[in-house]
Amino acid sequence: MKVEQIVEATLFASQTPLTLEEISRADEGLDVERVVEAIQFLRDSYEDAERAFQIYQLGDGFQVLTRPEYAPYLERFDSVPRAPHLSPAALETLAIIAYRKPIGRIEIEEVRGVSASSVLRTLLDWELVQVVARGEGLGRPLLYGVTQKFLEHFGMKDVSDLPAADELPVVLGELQQAMEAERPKPLAAETADSTGESS
Repeated sequence: MKVEQIVEATLFASQTPLTLEEISRADEGLDVERVVEAIQFLRDSYEDAERAFQIYQLGDGFQVLTRPEYAPYLERFDSVPRAPHLSPAALETLAIIAYRKPIGRIEIEEVRGVSASSVLRTLLDWELVQVVARGEGLGRPLLYGVTQKFLEHFGMKDVSDLPAADELPVVLGELQQAMEAERPKPLAAETADSTGESS
């Protein structure tokens, strides 16, 4: 069996990103260098064949994922797992945490000008942020940072992939527009039903 087939099977079977070391454990004949070569070979093959999926590096791991341009089609199916829909408030809070980590709730609220408790709970539930330390102030407040799942969600290798801070308002705006565009559009029948008209 070819090295590429072993690596491909391992990546296809995993629901989470795998590190090079984890992939190399699939067979005694594998090592990190051979896994790297196999991943590059597979990436090139998928690109040449114009496949609907590709191998992406997320944090320090690799995963086979559908290309982003096919997301609108997949969102019509309940059986396809969906990434959490992030509201503008959640995106703003995530950005603050990503750029100023570790940061406490009070500091987040000072930047945003509104309460952040419910948004933080949601981001914690979705495992996009985590408690990374306790502050030195009164009551030793919890300090938050982003998670590996945050990197995976936004397709980053690490936080150095974040855009420059002065580009952030533009990037967040573009991201929100892209997310809105990717939402499934109602079918013609659904539109007619909602307006009370018949087709």
